Amino acid sequence: MIFPTTTAFYAAILGLIYAGLSGWVIGGRLGGNVLFGDGGQDGLQRRIRSHGNFQEYVPLTLLLIALYEAGGGSQGWVRVLLIVLVIARLLHPIGMFAPTNSPRQFACRGGGIIATLIVMTIAAILLLFRVG
Repeated sequence: MIFPTTTAFYAAILGLIYAGLSGWVIGGRLGGNVLFGDGGQDGLQRRIRSHGNFQEYVPLTLLLIALYEAGGGSQGWVRVLLIVLVIARLLHPIGMFAPTNSPRQFACRGGGIIATLIVMTIAAILLLFRVG
């Protein structure tokens, strides 16, 4: 097994994105004087869900890709999956603030989560074939 350096690099980038989302939530809480929950503020709720959605999907997806890479999987697949994951995770919060049912909401929010799920699914399948 090798150290998954490519995944580690992109994990660091995703860690910075997560830190940015965390700061964005904290800023919304401070600006709205909200200590717990969303205080009934739609904008803060959207920030919290963007942050939560990242937290729900990125760790497992990174783990799947890292295991695939560490097991000697294709560097091409690893890079493509990680690049798409980073783009998807940047798009999702943009889409959270798009007008309801707008093309931007569909493309960014919907596209971001769909791309994340596709990356997770492909990584899982690649890993199954690698170890199977």
